[in-house]
Amino acid sequence: MWTLSNVKWPRISLLTMAMVAAVVLFTPQDVTYADSGTWQQFTYSGPTGSRNYYVYTPVHYHVGTSVPMIMMLHGCMQTPADFAAGTGMNDLADEHNFIVVYPDQTSQYNGSGCWNWFDPISQVRGGGEAAIIAGIAAQVENNTSRWTVDKNRVYVAGMSAGAAMSVIMGATYPDIFAAIGVHSGLEYQAGTSLFSGATAMAFGGPAPTQQGQAAYNAMGKYARAVPIIVFHGSADTTVNPVNGQQVVEQWMETDHLASKAFNAQFPSPDNTISGLSPGGQSYTVEKWNDERGHEVEEYWVVNGMGHAWSGGNLSGSFTDPLGPSASQAMYEFFMNHPRD
Repeated sequence: MWTLSNVKWPRISLLTMAMVAAVVLFTPQDVTYADSGTWQQFTYSGPTGSRNYYVYTPVHYHVGTSVPMIMMLHGCMQTPADFAAGTGMNDLADEHNFIVVYPDQTSQYNGSGCWNWFDPISQVRGGGEAAIIAGIAAQVENNTSRWTVDKNRVYVAGMSAGAAMSVIMGATYPDIFAAIGVHSGLEYQAGTSLFSGATAMAFGGPAPTQQGQAAYNAMGKYARAVPIIVFHGSADTTVNPVNGQQVVEQWMETDHLASKAFNAQFPSPDNTISGLSPGGQSYTVEKWNDERGHEVEEYWVVNGMGHAWSGGNLSGSFTDPLGPSASQAMYEFFMNHPRD
């Protein structure tokens, strides 16, 4: 039984606590893997802090060629190299010619290397880690001697704590990110403290309609409907699967308020697909469209999967190679959703 400030934490696991706070001082080792492109480290320094980040430039890329950019936010107890190896996103970049950016959250800022998604400072535009991640995106975009980024095709995806930060980035910087990917994450402001963050992970967050309004308010003058793709394992014991549904419902409300035209209801998807991955894992995909028939939200539930990147490589951590490829699905979703 964990205690914090003399408060007991029922049914909240050690791994859950590690994901939201600096409860275990842990420095993971980078995973070595073979890439045919270029893997480079850079540093961003801005008004709210500094972080290292890594950029993968695909093997066939040439400066002057405008390409998409996908930012990948790792989970707790992971490194950028580990996350790259586990998701296989660099292999997709080689195949499809896009830039991949991996911001690095280390134990210097959170003892378990978690993004501090539950900290109110980082849940608003211009604040904390949200501002740092947006600053990294801008720095890569502006480094035109190395890359030519299509600014209408900049995306952010994450796993777990990184997924929760992806949700925050969609709410606070919809003018930068065309669409977001959320794997095993939580709705906007599911927690606004260590305690409420851990509680949301274990049991779910506040009412999605309420949080949808909060995310819309965070958008301010930049408000727009942000397309979103969500993955969650039905057997996730670290981030309760109810959180996946709450992410979808929160964004239904946010996108409705931002567009005045997207009127989807969670119980009534426009399309439902059941499938079996090459690894034998069954899954369900639900999709919701706007009034023009354009898909806005996509929700994958992988049956029997725990807290792991679906279809990932075992050379990285927190992966399930048997599931459908979340990386492939997110890439395809992103390419179908440029920013207007």
